Amino acid sequence: MSRPKCPSCHYPQNACLCASIEPMQVKPELIILQDPSEVGHAKNSVRLLELVIAETEIVVGETAEDFAGLRQRLALSNKPVYLVYPSDRSVSANETQVEQDVILLFLDGTWRKAYKLLQLNPWLLEYPALHLDLDNASNYTIRKASRTDSLSTLEAAAMMLKAIDSEQNISPLTNALNAMVEQRLASMPAEVRARYR
Repeated sequence: MSRPKCPSCHYPQNACLCASIEPMQVKPELIILQDPSEVGHAKNSVRLLELVIAETEIVVGETAEDFAGLRQRLALSNKPVYLVYPSDRSVSANETQVEQDVILLFLDGTWRKAYKLLQLNPWLLEYPALHLDLDNASNYTIRKASRTDSLSTLEAAAMMLKAIDSEQNISPLTNALNAMVEQRLASMPAEVRARYR
């Protein structure tokens, strides 16, 4: 039997994050291409991102067919579209001028899943790619990653918004993530928690 969920944030009632959610609006459109395995993941940061920025669009899929509708809409849009993904061809968002009225595409999944999404969707390579210059490790300590430059999708979105507009206040995003991390850590047995500190 599943645990009762909060009707507002959809987290389990004993892990409700409503008190830590401060809605914000941003100029860039955020579109998340989400691997199906992430949809029900308890530590998925995209759910938090959507609670803070309600206009966030999430498209679940793996193949080009899954994203056919999104591709059509992007083709008809008059806004510049960028893929946020570090690669040999990506440029630093911190060192290039990106206007605020843009569409930002994020791949949501583990590094392996995100890479697979990219391989299955070569149409994404038609868009210029941006990466972030990381000064610090991820604060998303409750989820293990294979790479030291790993960020949660929420963190990547927050940092990208800040790179595009240095005046943008991203604390609603970072505060929500910190609240979830602290809550998850507090619910762990002490010996398990020690592995994540």
